[in-house]
Amino acid sequence: MTSDDEPTVPIVCSACETTTRVPLPDVAEAVDRHNENVHDGEAIAEIDPAIVESLADLVAEDMGLLDDDEDWD
Repeated sequence: MTSDDEPTVPIVCSACETTTRVPLPDVAEAVDRHNENVHDGEAIAEIDPAIVESLADLVAEDMGLLDDDEDWD
């Protein structure tokens, strides 16, 4: 897989009002580096919340956590 083929993840920083796309393997390092260098380590930059929410929904669905067939009585 070449770097042009790697999926990218949107990273947003509300304080800087910026968005950038980072290759998936580099996401954690890029977010940490930005927050350390620009925001004194405060966790401000993050993966786009819409992406996180969509991924959480997919994982929950895949794990069967959204099944309505469960009887909780």
